[in-house]
Amino acid sequence: MSNIKLYFTRKNILFIFIFAVLGFIALQIPVAQLEGSKAKFMVYDAFAPVAGAFIGNLPGVVAVFLMQFINFLVHGANVEDAGTIIRFLPMLFAVLYFARKGKFNLILPILAIIIFVAHPIGRTVWYFTLFWTIPILAYFLRDRFLLARAFGATFTAHAVGGALWIWFFALPAPVWISLIPVVALERTFFALGIVISFVLVNNFLAFLEKKHILNLGFTINQGYLLGALRHEPKA
Repeated sequence: MSNIKLYFTRKNILFIFIFAVLGFIALQIPVAQLEGSKAKFMVYDAFAPVAGAFIGNLPGVVAVFLMQFINFLVHGANVEDAGTIIRFLPMLFAVLYFARKGKFNLILPILAIIIFVAHPIGRTVWYFTLFWTIPILAYFLRDRFLLARAFGATFTAHAVGGALWIWFFALPAPVWISLIPVVALERTFFALGIVISFVLVNNFLAFLEKKHILNLGFTINQGYLLGALRHEPKA
């Protein structure tokens, strides 16, 4: 219980609300349609994973869940479309991947590969799951390169979504094959978007703290700040 209280301080609850509102706005900007469903990818896909990097993994997951839940309340949840429901899950795992380094970041894409290949159609396009080795490789580089961390997060979301998608929709093999170049381009776009979102949010929060508008209560990454926002070294 004490650990839960550490995660959900008044300040963290405020930032959960802020990230949830920003994420809801991002959810209103569509980027691409998901094959086989009415669900869409949004600007949110590039923004949401960064939440946990600032306020912690569990509050970040709560913020991202609220982003989607508020969106459901506003637009109405299409419970008959499994794709809409599945959309809740992948981004939550992307948040966990981006927020912290843990063995779970390695285990999840491996499980996704196994689940996908266990499907009769998945077995015929097993090479599609090579995308999901990216989070595994990025795990060893994430602390050195922000882009590796971003690629790991977005392909973790893709791995979870893909493993669920094939069992719920059973898209034929030619569709999965046709998606390979689309996924490569789309996930590169989202990874770059995550990097940009992280740097922008990191600098914006540092600006608010420097101007004494907000007392953040969590650490800003000094390595991605503009020179004017970096803390001056003590003499």
